[in-house]
Amino acid sequence: MIHKRPSAERGRADLGWLQTRYSFSFADYFDPAHLGFRALRVLNDDVIAPGTGFGTHGHQDMEIVTYVIDGALAHRDSEGHGAVLRRGDVQYMRAGRGIRHSEFNASESEPLRVFQLWIVPDERGLEPGYEDRTFALDERRGHLVALVTDDGRDGSLRLHRDAAVYGALLDAGATLEHGLAPGRGAWVQLASGRVRLNDVELAEGDGAALEDEAALRFEALEDSELVLVELGA
Repeated sequence: MIHKRPSAERGRADLGWLQTRYSFSFADYFDPAHLGFRALRVLNDDVIAPGTGFGTHGHQDMEIVTYVIDGALAHRDSEGHGAVLRRGDVQYMRAGRGIRHSEFNASESEPLRVFQLWIVPDERGLEPGYEDRTFALDERRGHLVALVTDDGRDGSLRLHRDAAVYGALLDAGATLEHGLAPGRGAWVQLASGRVRLNDVELAEGDGAALEDEAALRFEALEDSELVLVELGA
C-alpha cells in the first residue's frame, strides 16, 4: 500500500530567510493526520538564504540526519564539532541526553537546500555524538546507497534505531528496485525530478509512505534525486 503525500499539501513556513516545507507536524504546523511515519518524526525541506541560518539551539533524544541537496552548510555544536558540508555530504547528530548546535548557510551568495530528518532513537539518554561523511554522487547514480544505518554497513554512518537512510540519483529512463522484508515500511521523498514508484507517480517535493509492499520499483521519468528511509516496526 502506497500513501502519496503531495508536495502542495505539506505544511509550510516563510520566515524570509527560511523557506521550509514540512512532511509532518512541526513547529507551528500541526496536522493530526501527519504526525510522523513509524519512527520518522520529522522530514523538513529547508531552503536557507545566503549568510543566514539557525542560531544556537538545543535537541534531546533524537537521531538527526541532514542531507545536503545544494549549497554549503556550516555546523558547530556544544561537543566541539565544526564542519562545512556540501552537496554529496550527509551529517548525523545523536542528540542523546542533550546537545546544542547552530546551522548556517556558509555562502554569502548562494542559497542552501537540505532535507533534515529526525528519527526517534531506540534508547533515551544516549551520549551525544556527531559524524559527517561524503558519499560520492557518482556512486548514487542508478543505485540506492546506504547513507545512515543501524549497523554502519557499507561505510554508512551509524544510528541508534532499526532504520536506514538511502540516497539515489536516477537518469531519465533508469529503473531501480529495492526489496522490503515483511513488517518493514518505507518513506520516499523526492528532492528533484519525477519518478514512478510502483504504480504511483511522484514529482519534486512529493513523498510517499509504503506499508505491506514487498518491493519498490522506481522508474525515472526525468533526471531525479530521491531519499528512501526504511523503518522497522
